[in-house]
Amino acid sequence: MYSYRAINQLGKAARGMQDAANLIDLELHLKRSGLDLINARLVESSSSFGLKKIKRPDLITFFFNLEQLTGAGVPLLECLADLRDSMEEPVFREIIANLVKSIEGGKKLSQAMALHPNAFDKIFVSLTAAGEESGRLVEVFKHLTESIKWQDEMSTQTKNMMIYPLFVGSVVLGITFFLMIYLVPQLVGFIKGMGMEIPFQTRLLLATSSIFVNYWYVILLLPLLLFGTFKAALILKPGLQYHVDKLKLHIWPTGPILRKIILARFANTFAMMYGSGITILDCLASSRDLVNNQVMARSMEQVIREIEAGKNLTQSFQHTGMFPPLVIRMLKVGESTGQLDMALLNVSYFYDRDVKDSIKKVQVMIEPTMTLILGVLLGWVMLSVLGPIYDIIGKVQI
Repeated sequence: MYSYRAINQLGKAARGMQDAANLIDLELHLKRSGLDLINARLVESSSSFGLKKIKRPDLITFFFNLEQLTGAGVPLLECLADLRDSMEEPVFREIIANLVKSIEGGKKLSQAMALHPNAFDKIFVSLTAAGEESGRLVEVFKHLTESIKWQDEMSTQTKNMMIYPLFVGSVVLGITFFLMIYLVPQLVGFIKGMGMEIPFQTRLLLATSSIFVNYWYVILLLPLLLFGTFKAALILKPGLQYHVDKLKLHIWPTGPILRKIILARFANTFAMMYGSGITILDCLASSRDLVNNQVMARSMEQVIREIEAGKNLTQSFQHTGMFPPLVIRMLKVGESTGQLDMALLNVSYFYDRDVKDSIKKVQVMIEPTMTLILGVLLGWVMLSVLGPIYDIIGKVQI
């Protein structure tokens, strides 16, 4: 593997990674790509090449450029060569360079993509293969671009939903530690020196503060310990993941939102693959791998078995009991009209909009909830500290 620097016919500099037998082979290879070698150095093949997951923005750029260039009549090899020279991400640039070499060696694009699962999953490969067979690669690239954009948007919205509670939760935790470890111990001597019976809420506050002062490291390490134990349990008992995924779908308020996200992703992927000419069973198999939830995956496995047994699509989905009436109704309409992909795209659109509204509602609810928690905490501390003082003041004879 060589890291090279070259210039094209217009004198524009280009950098990249390319495997070659030697420097002469590298120079000949770059010549065929319209590049003149300036210098190169031998490097070890990066371990990240096979491990690092390619980010969605890079994939969006990749498929969008392929759609635009191939749609304009530019040969596929030239499209990939341009992308290779303009891609800033070094690992992805290396992958594109290998795509070029694989295609020059006689492979199809889908076959070359299958060699890089860290960048192109099974759905990308299956859709590209279907586009090659049907001659609709441009449409496939467009579908993939829109699908990855949609997935990236959904992921961003979900992360945004979690950022605010994590931030406010960290603030509340920091204030709690400050009150219990620093402020309350400063008042202990004063409260105990009053020479009167200490109320229950004050004794509770002092006991809580003592726990924080003496075992603060346990409180900080306990979440990490519980998380590690949970992960170890999942590894030792793989069947536990099914029950965890089932809990995820039912816990409030994130469960209903997660279910809608999964259904939207399923409908979008199924419609995209079916519209590209892939068989229903293959669409279901790929969608099953995509949902990342064992409960929904088992439901789709049941659908596959029932279709193989001769039942139609609508009946098979209805028997699982996991899919809401909207999905069943749209599947029935799609089967009867012969436009299953359009019906499922409507489902995806509906749930996409519903998820956005649900996330906004949860974000609106989180703010007053966190404020209320902080207010209760501060109120408890003030009541526990000031209560005895007010009792003493009330007994003072004027």
